[in-house]
Amino acid sequence: MKLHLKIITVLTLFTLFITASTAQDIRIFTVDNQAGKLTAKTVEKAFTDAGFYVAGNNDMNKAFDGKFKSHTHDAYNLMTTYKKDVAMKMIKNYPNMALFTPLSMSIFSKKGEKTLSISSMSIAGIAKIAGIPKDNADLVAYMQEVEEVFTKNFPKGQFETLDYTIAKPEGKLINTFSIEMDVESEDDIEDEADSIQEELEAGLRTAGFVIAGYNKLSADYGVKDRNYDFFDAYSICKLAVIFEVSKLHPEAGAFAPCTLYMYKKPNEKVVHFAYPAIYNWFSSIDVADKASKEVLIKAQKMMNEVLDEVTED
Repeated sequence: MKLHLKIITVLTLFTLFITASTAQDIRIFTVDNQAGKLTAKTVEKAFTDAGFYVAGNNDMNKAFDGKFKSHTHDAYNLMTTYKKDVAMKMIKNYPNMALFTPLSMSIFSKKGEKTLSISSMSIAGIAKIAGIPKDNADLVAYMQEVEEVFTKNFPKGQFETLDYTIAKPEGKLINTFSIEMDVESEDDIEDEADSIQEELEAGLRTAGFVIAGYNKLSADYGVKDRNYDFFDAYSICKLAVIFEVSKLHPEAGAFAPCTLYMYKKPNEKVVHFAYPAIYNWFSSIDVADKASKEVLIKAQKMMNEVLDEVTED
C-alpha cells in the first residue's frame, strides 16, 4: 500500500511539473470568420460591454502602409484594455501589475485565412513577469473575466494549443530605474512629477517612440487613503519594432504596446520607473530571427538611454 501511494505521489508531482513547465506565457483565441463580420471593433465592443475600459484600439496596417508601404496581415490591430476596479486593487499590493494595466492584445487575420485571432497574456506570463503568485485569487479571477469575454461573445472560437519553448531569459524581465524627488508639499510633488514627465515624453518622442496611451492610475484611488502620491502608466511602442516582429509573430501584440510606469509612495523620496524587457519576447514566444532581435535590442537600448537621461542625478 505504501509503495502504491508513493508511486501515485511521484506520478502526481511529475504531472504537475510537466504542466507547469509547459505552461504558455500568452494565449491565442481564434474564431472562424468566414462571413467577415468580426473585426477589431467587434472585439472592442465585447470588452466595453463587459465593463472593461479600452484605452486604445489602433489599426496598425494603416500605420504600416503610411510608413513602410506594406503589411503582412489582412487585419492587424493593437488594443489595450483593463478593468479599473480589479487592476487598482492589485496594484496596491503588486506595483508591477501596472505593467499589465492596460493589458495589451493583438487582433489579427492572417493573409488568406478566414479567421480572427486575439493574443493576450496568460496567468503564467503575468505572474512570471510581475512577480505575482499564479494562484493569487484576484489575478485568477481577473484573467477569468478576460477569458469569458472571448468565450461568451465568440462561442465558436477556441484557444489555440501553443507549443512555444519557454526558454530561460537572456536577461532580466523588467528594466527598472529610479530618481530621488527632494520635495515635501503636495503642490511641489505634483510640479516635480509634471517636470519629470515632460522630460520623459520629449525624450521618448525624440527617440522615435509613440506614446499610444497614458493613464493616471493613482487618480482611481481617490484623494483619501491612497497608496501612492502618483502612479502613472504610459503605453509605449515603436512602429519599426511592431512592423518587423509581427511579420512572423503577430501574437507579439500581447507584449506591445509595452507599459512604462512611474510612481512615488507617500513619505518616500524615490520615484520608481519600470517597463518589461525585450527578453520576454525572446523567451516566451520564440522570437529568434535576426531581424526581429536586432530591432528589439536597438529599441531597448534607446529606451534605456531615455530613462538614464531622465533619472540622471
